[in-house]
Amino acid sequence: MFHSTTIQFLKDLKKNNNKEWFEKNRKNYDAAKIDFLNFVTSIINELQKKDTTLTGLDAKQCIFRINRDVRFSKNKSPYKTNMGASFNQGGKKAMTAGYYFHLEPEACFIAGGLWMPMPPELKKIRQEIDYNFNEFKNIVNNKNFKLLFKDLRRDKEYILSRPPKGYEENNLAIEYLKLKSFIISIKIEDEDLTNKNLIKKVISAFETMQPLIYFLNKAIEE
Repeated sequence: MFHSTTIQFLKDLKKNNNKEWFEKNRKNYDAAKIDFLNFVTSIINELQKKDTTLTGLDAKQCIFRINRDVRFSKNKSPYKTNMGASFNQGGKKAMTAGYYFHLEPEACFIAGGLWMPMPPELKKIRQEIDYNFNEFKNIVNNKNFKLLFKDLRRDKEYILSRPPKGYEENNLAIEYLKLKSFIISIKIEDEDLTNKNLIKKVISAFETMQPLIYFLNKAIEE
């Protein structure tokens, strides 16, 4: 679980997103950073017992920087108001499916899958879904999977209006073949963040999504 001071730091940062305030409160940031690092390390230690493909992964390979890249953004706020970590083969920069934890007061969530894969990887995933749709369908229709995640996210901006090249509208898997992103997620309430069962809850969610992660990575690796 997180210290309440970590949650408060992120709340305060959201109200004071500027370099002057951040430097004055750097000690609070350093403490929050260590708290998050310890949490991520604990997640890795538990997750590696479930997913051996993550063997050798360390926290620094998973955690995203708090500084924002504002070069091409209209929003010039220098800092993110969240702390995030991605657990996947090769670390956060690798183009592989994985698990994600997002720490942000009132907007915390657990997620997994593969966001916006590049065309070569996307083509492989679609082909794997088409060739092995029964296997894929069993994963996304699994009772525990549906109870927790419902289904893959269907945000309109990540769905093709027409079937991708090489596929017909009457394909049994067409609703998934049209997807450009393969993500599942659940919200975490703020009260869960300081609960001693938080790590157990996160690992349980990751374990439920693991078959999907394996399916996506198998497609990419072939």
